[in-house]
Formats: sequence, structure tokens, C-alpha cells
Amino acid sequence: MTTDQRTPTKRLHTGKFLTLAALIGLGTVLAACGAQDLPLAAETTSSPATTQASPSATATASPTEATPSSAPTTAPTTAPATPLCTAASLTGALDDTGGGAAGSIYMSLVLTNGSKASCILDGYPGVSLVQAGTIEPIGAPAERDAQAPSNGPITLAPGEHATATFRYTQAGNYQDCQHVDTDAVLVYPPSATDSLEIPHSMTACSNADIKLLTIGAFQP
Repeated sequence: MTTDQRTPTKRLHTGKFLTLAALIGLGTVLAACGAQDLPLAAETTSSPATTQASPSATATASPTEATPSSAPTTAPTTAPATPLCTAASLTGALDDTGGGAAGSIYMSLVLTNGSKASCILDGYPGVSLVQAGTIEPIGAPAERDAQAPSNGPITLAPGEHATATFRYTQAGNYQDCQHVDTDAVLVYPPSATDSLEIPHSMTACSNADIKLLTIGAFQP
């Protein structure tokens, strides 16, 4: 066979070889490109399942925890304490119908709340015999009767009253008594610094060592 007869066949084989090599090269390039694209696709696909909530999103999702309490912060108010009764808020009377024994007369000292507000009587009053319009005791003031102690504070609403037992021993029972006629009883409510006067005539002993009077604590 001559050189001219082999040339077309050789050229044909060479062309097929080049075409096949080109296809293989193109396939390799495409495979490489596809391999590079796969991680990106996988990452994009799995992203929603692995995403963590941001701190700001968490704070927004729980407004109840972040909102301050709406409860009122004003301190509760307390009612003012009821004051002690003063003479200015009271009216007084003596009831001497209680009778007597062994030269003594038992009377009820009655104090009534004449004001528009409640007040408290607690304990023994101060009691003396005086001339009307004065506050100077004549003779010894009343001694506290331990047999008639206080049972605790008494709250007097407007118009209410409390009573204390007042005993007067007649001045004629004492030979050395220097008699003085009096026409009023001066009363200091418990713990008060002012006094009220109740008209009532009795005979006092001016010598203060003679004790004519005793007073009990107030009772309702």
C-alpha cells in the first residue's frame, strides 16, 4: 500500500481521537463545575434547620417577661389614730342617786363625748372640790380606787359616755376637819391637761391630810 492510500484513514482516526478527547475534557470540566455547586446547594437546603434565633428575636418573643409589673406602687394609707378625749370635747355630770354607807355617798361621774369625732378615755380622771370658776383644789384631791381599775381604753363615739365611781366621805365624820363649802367638782379627763367643771355643792376639809374623795377608772 502506498503512502497516499494510508493518509485518509490516518486522518480519520486522528479526528475521532481529537473529538473523543474534547468530549472527555468537556465532561471533566462539567463534573468539576457540578462538584463545586453541590456544597452550595446542600448548604442552602439545610440552612433553615440549623439557623439559631438571634438575641433580639428572643427578647421580642417574650414581651411579658420584659414588661414591668403594672401593680400599683403607692404605699397603703392608714387611718389616723383616735385621739384621747380632752375636757373641751366632753360634757360632765354627777349622778348621786347611788346611795351611801357608813357616812359615804357614792356617785357616778359621767363624761359624754360632745364633739363630732370619736375619742378615747383610758384610766382614772383627776377630781377635786373647788369653788365655781376656779381651778384651785380645796382639800385633798380624789385618790384612785384600786378596787375599780381600768379595763382598757374606751372609745367614745359622738354622743356616747363612760362612767367612773366617785365616793365622797362626809366631812362631819372628822372632828379636826376645817369645813369649807364648795359648789363645784373639777374634773381632768385621763391624760388631759384641761379640765371641766360640774356644778355640785359639798363640804370639803381644807386641811389636805384628810382624804374625803376616791375615784375609780372609767368603765363603758
